[in-house]
Amino acid sequence: MVAATNQDLAGLVADKQFRMDLYYRLNVFPITVPPLRLRLDDIPMLVAHFVHKFSQRMSKRIPKISKHAMNNLMHYLWPGNVRELQNLIERAVILTKGDVLQLPPLRSCIPIRTVPVTLAEAERDHILKVLEESNWAVGGKTGAAARLGVARTTLISKMKKRGLSRDMAQRLLEV
Repeated sequence: MVAATNQDLAGLVADKQFRMDLYYRLNVFPITVPPLRLRLDDIPMLVAHFVHKFSQRMSKRIPKISKHAMNNLMHYLWPGNVRELQNLIERAVILTKGDVLQLPPLRSCIPIRTVPVTLAEAERDHILKVLEESNWAVGGKTGAAARLGVARTTLISKMKKRGLSRDMAQRLLEV
């Protein structure tokens, strides 16, 4: 049996919200797969797979995707994970006329999360929100660092660690 969840079952067991006996029956060989936004190298392969799958189903031939489109896919946050990518590619194949995949617009807003997030994800989202509110000014009295209560160099370090840059945000808006 293969089972998948996006919940922390061990935490739910500890909170007595998931049956311990069922947890241990399912937890024989756990495989943790990071979210798509942390596996950017998988995106081109997944896009190729989904384009092929849906092109065949719809009797289309779509052998190309522009570098710009692939770049946009690589810099999107993917709050819906692989399933969101799959749905987007299916929609793109349906809408494409010709042999170059035409992507529908990607959401440019910060995703609203409905499930618990890691501290790193929460920090990334909060930094991004404050940077947008401060028009990407990092330093100064009204800059993001001051608003966050950290040194400018600390914020720059956190931005690098979380993959945040004005260029990345601009690419999201271009989509």
